[in-house]
Amino acid sequence: MKRRTLLGLGALLGVGACATREVTMGNRYYQGPVSDHFDGTAFFNPDGTPPRGFRDLVRWQTSGKRQDWPASVGITQTRPEALVEDLRVTMVGHASVLIQAGGLNILTDPVWSHRVSPVSFAGPARVTAPGIAFDDLPPIDAVLLSHNHYDHMDLATLKRLHGRFGMPVLTPLGNDTIVRGDVPGIDVRAGDWGDVLEGGGVTARLLRCHHWSARGTRDRSHALWCSFAVETPAGRILVMGDTGYDRGRPYQAAAEHGPYRLAIIPIGAYAPRWFMEAQHQNPEEAVAGFRASGARHAMAHHWGTFQLTDEARDEPPARLRAALAAAEITPERFRVVPPGAVWDVPD
Repeated sequence: MKRRTLLGLGALLGVGACATREVTMGNRYYQGPVSDHFDGTAFFNPDGTPPRGFRDLVRWQTSGKRQDWPASVGITQTRPEALVEDLRVTMVGHASVLIQAGGLNILTDPVWSHRVSPVSFAGPARVTAPGIAFDDLPPIDAVLLSHNHYDHMDLATLKRLHGRFGMPVLTPLGNDTIVRGDVPGIDVRAGDWGDVLEGGGVTARLLRCHHWSARGTRDRSHALWCSFAVETPAGRILVMGDTGYDRGRPYQAAAEHGPYRLAIIPIGAYAPRWFMEAQHQNPEEAVAGFRASGARHAMAHHWGTFQLTDEARDEPPARLRAALAAAEITPERFRVVPPGAVWDVPD
């Protein structure tokens, strides 16, 4: 596989292939003071593990261990109610979830595009349709955007949402520059870890997690990543975007801002472990994180829509069930909700 192809693969997958040392001078998206997670040019995980580089990418991509996925999986799309008085979540797919809480409608990392890629003709394609047809969306009050990898920041979808709803987008530092550059006039509000952002009746605290960012080969970690502690009339919700388990520190930090009625936790895109461990937790770590967060209930996301890594499509839910049983946690507390399915979260 050619070097150019591999570099492009890493950029579109968001899994560590922006391979060589940065050659750009300065940050493309953000200028601000040095902090414990920003060195003046790039963001980083304090006392954490950086993403792997080009040689490791080649080693992974030539290992021949990728499991086969189906080309498509049929689902039944749902048509949400305009308003929900209590707490309901609907899985759209991957990290895209519709949260309906006490009259608020919130979308997380919305992706309605067919591919998660810098180009429309190549890259990981959906194996399931979105769980909600775009035209069936209820009025959206706010979007939570965790970071800029293509499977989370879909500018085409953000443009469609802005044109229809004009809602605010809440996101960590630097991502606002990218979004505004492609969606003129959009209301995007950015903050650092620990900051509280408000918009559309939604209040969200940006929390640390262990990840990284890039849209190409020259902007590695020039924008920040985060998880969210979201205040709603129906209870507090923890929304984890992408994260490595990182000795449990993202969940320990989140627990300080609980208690949570619901945590939305990633369980997929973790294989091979030697390559993915720093940035994508596995189902066993997801269960440990759930316990550490103190949340009463959890919903799994980040699995089964786009094949980004080596594990089989149905492996993350199966391993989650086994990990819950080993931890003596009932599966009713930590649900796998397939695209198009709806869960009314207990109190």
